[in-house]
Amino acid sequence: MTRTGVVYHPIYMEHETDGHPERKERLTAILDKIRSEKLDVEWITPRPATVDQVATIHSPKYIDQVKAVCERGGGFLDVDTVVSRASYDAALMAAGGAMAAIDAVMDGSEGAFALVRPPGHHSMPHRGMGFCVFNNVAIAAKYAQTRGLKKVLIVDWDVHHGNGTQAVFYEDKSVLYFSTHQYPHYPGTGRVDEVGYEEGLGTIVNVPLPAGTGDDGYMMAYREILRPVALEFGPDIVLASAGHDPHKDDPLGGMKMSTDGFGAIAGLVKSIADECCDGMLAASLEGGYNLEAQAESVVSELRAFQGSVPSISGTDERVAQRIEEVKKVQSKYWNCFKA
Repeated sequence: MTRTGVVYHPIYMEHETDGHPERKERLTAILDKIRSEKLDVEWITPRPATVDQVATIHSPKYIDQVKAVCERGGGFLDVDTVVSRASYDAALMAAGGAMAAIDAVMDGSEGAFALVRPPGHHSMPHRGMGFCVFNNVAIAAKYAQTRGLKKVLIVDWDVHHGNGTQAVFYEDKSVLYFSTHQYPHYPGTGRVDEVGYEEGLGTIVNVPLPAGTGDDGYMMAYREILRPVALEFGPDIVLASAGHDPHKDDPLGGMKMSTDGFGAIAGLVKSIADECCDGMLAASLEGGYNLEAQAESVVSELRAFQGSVPSISGTDERVAQRIEEVKKVQSKYWNCFKA
């Protein structure tokens, strides 16, 4: 195995957002923390996604719209989502960064993390929203399949539900989408009974968590729901939408996770990749708006990719009730939950 890959390109800093919570300092803080901690990583420079690759997820009309707004000097894609002159190129490179992480793990990296912006998991096929322009992880999933990896697991631990990713794969049995998220919260999707449609039934697994959930509750959801479903699904690669806004210090979330909690989640997800697909786990950055908390959480995840995983073993009664709801709904589709 080679070292853990970290994907980065300076054009991500040129996505100017002028005081917006999703700002370039988020990446500066992460980069500074990785370097100050002297992590043993391999830095990877990505190539931009092609328009055809983006069009595996997004409509040509929407892609043209983003390009046109940026060429005019920038503006808003929706009330929350701002772009600048360089944002179209940055968004192509963000999708390319997620794909580069896939290339890295297929070439033997011990996990890979794409430090990209703008983020992606709220972006729908025909519109951007929630700070997101192109859906990086969804584009990367389609790219992985062009490289022969048929079954893709996407794990999303952002505080907000990845409604865009869910929408893209709602009828696709080849992609299993698992999300933990605060509920009720933006964007309002991600209920237990949102499970996919027709051939995709059961391949959407939502675990909506109550505000105030901390490390113990999160790890219960990952141990008791994600792990058995993922092992039954048997992915050829694991992708992660790595958002750090469930951190207790994040200004946009209401959760209580610690830095160690993110490392524990990453370690469990990496163990699934180790058992199912030769350790191929490729993460892409999503939300997280407290600069120090996010930087420390990313470092904790990178250490977990390398085998240093915090131990968390407590319980949360509120989450235990939600887990039983999820098992009941998903037992129609997964043998691991059948009585």
